[in-house]
Amino acid sequence: MSTRRRVDPADGSLALARWRRDPDAADRRTTATAVRYCLEELGSRAEGNSVEVRVPPFGVTQCVAGPRHTRGTPPNVVETDAATWLALATGAETWADAVARGTVAASGTRTDLSAWLPLFH
Repeated sequence: MSTRRRVDPADGSLALARWRRDPDAADRRTTATAVRYCLEELGSRAEGNSVEVRVPPFGVTQCVAGPRHTRGTPPNVVETDAATWLALATGAETWADAVARGTVAASGTRTDLSAWLPLFH
């Protein structure tokens, strides 16, 4: 089962490239598109429904094979801000460093996403 894409890959790639050039100058729309594109990419590479990755207020995806969660608060949740998510997705930051700094909140036994990150080099 492949992830349904809402962000056109060309638009997502362009937004991500713009964000990478100057993260501080990226407008909200560019950041939102880049975040959603990277979330969709993670969902396609780590297919499944056992982990929910949240990047408020821009998006959420479910990923990683395992037991599917259907009601209430998911047992495996990753939450971070847009800048940290995009830094992880592009390799500007490592999973271990982000978790250690507290910019990623990861609860649950399946939440280590280091096997899938970075998404883009």
